[in-house]
Amino acid sequence: MKTNFVELKNVSVMRGERKILNDINLTISDNENAALIGPNGSGKSTFIKLITAKIYSSYTGEDTVCRLFGNDRWNVADLRSKLGIVTNELQYDFHNDITGFEAVLSGFFSSIGLFKNHTVTKEMEEKADGIINFLEVAHLSAKKLETMSSGEARRFLIARALVNDPKVLVLDEPSNSLDIASAMKFHAVLRKIAASGAKIVMVTHLVSDIIPEIDRFIYFKDGKIFADGVRKDIFNEKKLSELFEMDVRLREKDGFCWLNG
Repeated sequence: MKTNFVELKNVSVMRGERKILNDINLTISDNENAALIGPNGSGKSTFIKLITAKIYSSYTGEDTVCRLFGNDRWNVADLRSKLGIVTNELQYDFHNDITGFEAVLSGFFSSIGLFKNHTVTKEMEEKADGIINFLEVAHLSAKKLETMSSGEARRFLIARALVNDPKVLVLDEPSNSLDIASAMKFHAVLRKIAASGAKIVMVTHLVSDIIPEIDRFIYFKDGKIFADGVRKDIFNEKKLSELFEMDVRLREKDGFCWLNG
């Protein structure tokens, strides 16, 4: 049954005297793949923190709604069981001496690494192995995460996010720090995940991050929603040019769009 992953009404987030998010009204179901696109400073990162319960709305009046999976407040552990999160910040957090396999197992405990109070079961190990194989990085399981390439490490963090069978996988700037070859491999992984039935919400400022399976587009600009619609209506040169305030030219190949130089 389709339910709402995010439901926001009249939501604003303040930083000092400045509104980082300004009167946001938005609903995203847990049954759609969506991309949130906008230039740097548009409020995308703040939005990610809001929907992952790292921050809360600055206004909580009667006309303000800020719900995740139908709830106004969440126990973080419960939220993590429904929401898989992969951010660049998370990748930087894994700086200790931990293997890819251990990083994936840590997803069962919503921790950065494994600790003495964590009891890893055989079922957990088998499930972690299955997801690692699904993402085609089994040959790297024993390698230290900090010695991997960015693309390799990103796949293990996605595996970590998937171990709890989340309803939605949230990706923040997914191809950041990836070279062209790594980005293409990463796109193939995302398409495989989408084909498996997992829903993806992607936040990016790069149109080349968009996989063909994404059909909902939400554009952020100056802390507000600039446009919201389906691919055929707003994922085009005219609307992207208005969003980024520059002349955008797109070329399409195999369902992917790229900026023409």
